[in-house]
Amino acid sequence: MKLAMARVAQGSTLLSTRCGVIVYQEAGSGIPLLAVHGSGGGHDQGMAFAAALTHRGIRVIAMSRFGYLRTPMPADASAAAQADAHVCLLDALGIRRAAVMGGSAGAPSALQMAIRHPDRVAALVLLVPLAYKPAAQADSAPPLPTWVESTMMTLIGSDFLFWSALHVGRNSLIRVVLATPPELLSSASPSENARVDGMLNNILPVSSRAAGMRSDSLVGKKLTTAPLEAIRAPTLVISARDDGYGTYASAQYTATRIPGAKFVGFETGGHTWVGHDDEVMSEIAKLLRSPG
Repeated sequence: MKLAMARVAQGSTLLSTRCGVIVYQEAGSGIPLLAVHGSGGGHDQGMAFAAALTHRGIRVIAMSRFGYLRTPMPADASAAAQADAHVCLLDALGIRRAAVMGGSAGAPSALQMAIRHPDRVAALVLLVPLAYKPAAQADSAPPLPTWVESTMMTLIGSDFLFWSALHVGRNSLIRVVLATPPELLSSASPSENARVDGMLNNILPVSSRAAGMRSDSLVGKKLTTAPLEAIRAPTLVISARDDGYGTYASAQYTATRIPGAKFVGFETGGHTWVGHDDEVMSEIAKLLRSPG
């Protein structure tokens, strides 16, 4: 746990903004990209998702959302308030416009930023997004059983319990927490295995992320329709059909509602897009580097 705490502190900065303190880190130079992490993440997860882009002329700014890794949890932790805080971070860094990538539970605030602050968003990427879809549209995965959600909430309340689960039930965590079929990893490359292992291991210290994860769970249960037709930023939406969180159906729906959005769907890969990371990074870089 000491090593985990030291890891998450390395390279991060606490920045005072007009929206409060925000913890972030950055790497690379060139086109600015705000990396908005998913549930169980923080600035470290955001950077892990996007680090490969720093070699493609992209400046990655990875921040910790409300309740994650020393970014405080405010009274209003809505996606709209978080979107406003994204803009506060850009202001504090002197960045007028940036591309925004929302992964998983980071998608609601990324979407809200594109809606509420269209002049600040140069491009929008939604990666395996937590997003609204009408009830009439078929699910791409069954909802999580109540006992699974209850178990996950118990695990995030204790660093020791989560550490123990990593050692005695790793495949179960990959299937449930990362919503990825663990059998995909048996045929995946060593680099892909290392990437997924890093995602799982780096949820520790879970105690420093628990408030944000609980908030994400509440936000996910209250998703509503949004004026997606108003989004004018070039948009890329990516998901996999076997994502255990069922993001494929909502990603498809979101892409059809945003004018000109491109949808990239994989048949396999789960919530961590196993086997497709190079393609995902190439699609993102292509969008960000497109003229206009």
